[in-house]
Amino acid sequence: MIYMDNAATTMQKPPQVAEAVVLAMGTLGNAGRGASEASLGAARVIYETREQLCRLFHGEDPRQIVFTLNATESLNTAIGGLIDPGDHVITTAMEHNSVLRPLYACGQTGTEVTILGCDEKGNISYEKLEAAIRENTKAIICTHGSNLTGNLNDAKKIGAIAKKHGVLFVLDASQTAGHVPIDVEEMQIDVLCFTGHKGLLGPQGTGGMYVRPGVRIRPLKRGGSGIDTYNKNHPPQMPTALEAGTLNGHGIAGLNAALYYIEETGLETIGDLALERMWRFYDGVSRIPGVTVYGDFSKKERCPIVSLNVRDYDSAEVSDELLMTYGITTRPGGHCAPLMHEALGNVEQGAVRFSFSHYNTEAEVEDAIRAIREIAE
Repeated sequence: MIYMDNAATTMQKPPQVAEAVVLAMGTLGNAGRGASEASLGAARVIYETREQLCRLFHGEDPRQIVFTLNATESLNTAIGGLIDPGDHVITTAMEHNSVLRPLYACGQTGTEVTILGCDEKGNISYEKLEAAIRENTKAIICTHGSNLTGNLNDAKKIGAIAKKHGVLFVLDASQTAGHVPIDVEEMQIDVLCFTGHKGLLGPQGTGGMYVRPGVRIRPLKRGGSGIDTYNKNHPPQMPTALEAGTLNGHGIAGLNAALYYIEETGLETIGDLALERMWRFYDGVSRIPGVTVYGDFSKKERCPIVSLNVRDYDSAEVSDELLMTYGITTRPGGHCAPLMHEALGNVEQGAVRFSFSHYNTEAEVEDAIRAIREIAE
């Protein structure tokens, strides 16, 4: 099988990730629940992983790294814990439903939501974003990179706009963490939401947030914390404030191994290889008659994603043909990004998404180009 669905999850991981999970399952206990070597071992691995993530994102304090199950939980925590009735929030048509649906729910209880549209290539206007800020604007909440087009938003520019007007900046890094550099200080990000199982190369069931010191978020969950047992309220100190119950220590151990791999290999090396594969594929398919490619490919820096359609064929049928005839795994359909499909005009047809990893080979890319060419004939 040729796996080209890395924007959904990276299936090929460094071998040490699975090894770390198996080792953890046989050696680690429950962090913060006792003084046994098993419990202390779990606590060490979890804190070490906070330190790794803090270094990766250039954060101020590892204690500001919060673990969740995925980016969806992180975004629900941030949105539900920051936004109140009467607040105004700005987001974009580029967003995944993990941003849109929590904001729609806020809208039902009195929050005002402005959704910035996109142009025909899927880009937003930063001038329109700044013009949309009102007196009661609480936050700008947006994606760093589109899971459909692969277009990047200029996080540094958005952060500067947010800082200028005194509003919070919440960034969804689901498609960028692990292969696009992120500096929360330079980009002036107040809350960074990420998942562990995509570009960070960790196991599913891992994700998190970086919360700038001084930003207070109401917890999504309350319960066991391992500290302050007799307090009727959930402890307010970070990271415990946003973590309740037993963490996925086994998964975090795998993420720990993945982060060491990224540090040793180099984030830029990983990102450049994935982009090299993407550009090779784009150059091959964009010239094929009957193929429509979506997104803005005028800039080198982007997510390693190419979404396309072949003539008027249903995207699911094309994806099935790619799998059954050529052994290529892709993602068809709506991609949980309904407003972006509306902007691109392919709501009914959907799109076939190819998303690349540094593990993909040049030969695999050539096979994929050949497959699209033959389907389009």
